[in-house]
Amino acid sequence: MVGSVLLARMRAESDLRGLEVRFFSTSNPGGAAPPGGVSRRLADALDLASLRRCDVVLSCQGGSYTARTYGPLRASGWEGYWIDAASALRMQDDATLILDPVNGDIIRERLAAGCRNFIGANCTVSLLLMAVGGLFKAGWVEWITTMTYQAVSGAGSRRLTELASQIVRLAAPAGSHRDSPSVTVEAAMTRAIRDAGFPTAEIGAPLACNVLPWIDRPVENGQTREEWKASVEATKILGSPNPLRIDGVCARVDSLRCHSQALCIKLDRDVPIADVEAVLRSGNPWVRVVDNSQEATLRQLTPAAVTGNLEVAIGRLRKLGTGPRHIGAFTVGDQLLWGAAEPLRRMLGILREAC
Repeated sequence: MVGSVLLARMRAESDLRGLEVRFFSTSNPGGAAPPGGVSRRLADALDLASLRRCDVVLSCQGGSYTARTYGPLRASGWEGYWIDAASALRMQDDATLILDPVNGDIIRERLAAGCRNFIGANCTVSLLLMAVGGLFKAGWVEWITTMTYQAVSGAGSRRLTELASQIVRLAAPAGSHRDSPSVTVEAAMTRAIRDAGFPTAEIGAPLACNVLPWIDRPVENGQTREEWKASVEATKILGSPNPLRIDGVCARVDSLRCHSQALCIKLDRDVPIADVEAVLRSGNPWVRVVDNSQEATLRQLTPAAVTGNLEVAIGRLRKLGTGPRHIGAFTVGDQLLWGAAEPLRRMLGILREAC
């Protein structure tokens, strides 16, 4: 899904104009290539000789492809630029995490210093920093807890397709009891969700009309790896000399392609909400601060409203009852855009400017 969205964005912004483009595939080498390449056929993405002819390799194939290809390609003497959406190289010392509206100065410094590996960060981390980057620039953040509600598309296209199958399975009991009391409708749908034949092979559990508060594998201290990424990747993106204090609980929900996050932000000072909003707006041109009203929230601060939009919305901003330096917020962003595809295509643009 990231590759499809990325190519659409590149075409919309004319990113490929003037470039010699070769399209590669692991699953369909020899098949028909998208228009705009130097060949009508897809090249084999495991063919190192073909990859070595490229000045830039831009990959959306996932970590297993990176693990299989990157090392041998470098060992063969290739000195090109590797731009990747996968997590495999993120924490390596010779890799720079890319989110240029937030860390464009760091990206350009690393590029000038000879860095050749530019890696997209975790989608929730990127969307968090797009939303609250202004507070970090101001130096006001002491710590953040983030409770994420992550769209199924973040788990891949097969999971989204399975979610659609789950929804179809729930439509039958819901429709057959349309005129029944609500408790009857609920009971029929719950039985369908718990049925042994309910499709869960890809997701691992029912997701339709459900919440799964576990993403990725376990790590130390009871965290999942998805939760662990928040601090370590944000620290690396911002180039902080000390680990940023960010933690929370990551959950998968049946939203299609937008990640939401409920935030508790402890500031290092007592700041009026109006000043917080002004600093958030100054973070980057794509932040949209949503008024803390029912009408604005329901119209602008939902996955359905934000899907397909480059703006990252943040709202429900208020002082929490736990203390005058505690700020509550809720943010929504399209994880297939700023959470995945957009930093990659913008990195290619930075390379073109520099080279």
